[in-house]
Amino acid sequence: MIQAKAYAAQNPETDLAPWDFERREVGPHDVQLEILFCGVCHSDLHQIKNEWFSGIFPMVPGHEIVGKVIKVGDHVKKFNSGDLAGVGCMVDSCQVCENCKDGLEQYCLEGNTQTYNNKGRDGVPTYGGYSNTIVVREEFVLHISDKLPLAATAPLLCAGITTYSPLRHWKVGKGHKLAILGLGGLGHMGVKFGAAFGAEVTVLSTSPSKEAEAKALGAHHFVVTSDPEQLKAVTGSFDFILDTVSAEHDMNLYLSLLRTNGTLIGVGVPSQPYSVHPFSLLAGRKSMAGSGIGGIPETQEMLDFCAEHNIVSDIEIIDIKDITASYARMLKGDVRYRFVIDMATL
Repeated sequence: MIQAKAYAAQNPETDLAPWDFERREVGPHDVQLEILFCGVCHSDLHQIKNEWFSGIFPMVPGHEIVGKVIKVGDHVKKFNSGDLAGVGCMVDSCQVCENCKDGLEQYCLEGNTQTYNNKGRDGVPTYGGYSNTIVVREEFVLHISDKLPLAATAPLLCAGITTYSPLRHWKVGKGHKLAILGLGGLGHMGVKFGAAFGAEVTVLSTSPSKEAEAKALGAHHFVVTSDPEQLKAVTGSFDFILDTVSAEHDMNLYLSLLRTNGTLIGVGVPSQPYSVHPFSLLAGRKSMAGSGIGGIPETQEMLDFCAEHNIVSDIEIIDIKDITASYARMLKGDVRYRFVIDMATL
């Protein structure tokens, strides 16, 4: 076994703290990474606090992992020691169902194996990227371009693909009016991708102070959602709304901002179920949809697109000892726009 160190939550009531554990040895089809940076996702906090479902403890969060390959199995063909590489939200799937064969491993019919707070097909719990090293089968490791700053690339493995995938699936681009609801870790990536794809992008936010930031990121318009007059001016105007908000909010209000045949796409995950009145959908033949992360081929496509167009996340690098304080700041929206842990501080 490989000796590893990490920060882990021992139970939902405790803060993250140093923890030593073991990773499996590198098998014939495995790649071992030295983790250099790991992004901090809101879902990390949800899961260590059991806000979605009962977790597996001790829990090592982190699924926005970038680093350097330090060992490969005998049958590995796509990676060599020294390569830059990344691991996102999943580390395995059945690889034989129709979704997996279509490159949609995130929707594996048997269920994909999450990077942490899950059990692998061997029954062993998975541990994430708040760690110094990780071992993952080759098919779930991604190539990272050396054209991009490595730390700022880490959040692309979750925040990036979570916003890229639905915009690609619904073919959002030139001629479309796209609203991004919320300007946080997900939202700021939605703005960057929406603008890069040629859509007319509007940010919907409760924070007037974010207008200049939104436009600097590429947004064409900004609407303060607490201002009734501003909302009235955009009612019935958007082809798509990408909803990145993970706090409770009035879905009926935002559905009213869609034009006929418009679609609201949820990628944020509030703790409570949505409450939607049927007439909010019937009046205008509107659709409400959801989207998870992307599959491995699409995630690699996204990383390559980002390298070509110089797109990364806006980040603040932190020491791992400051992770609990960073969670508190994240809950207040006091981050522009994603924390990334420098794993050299572990």
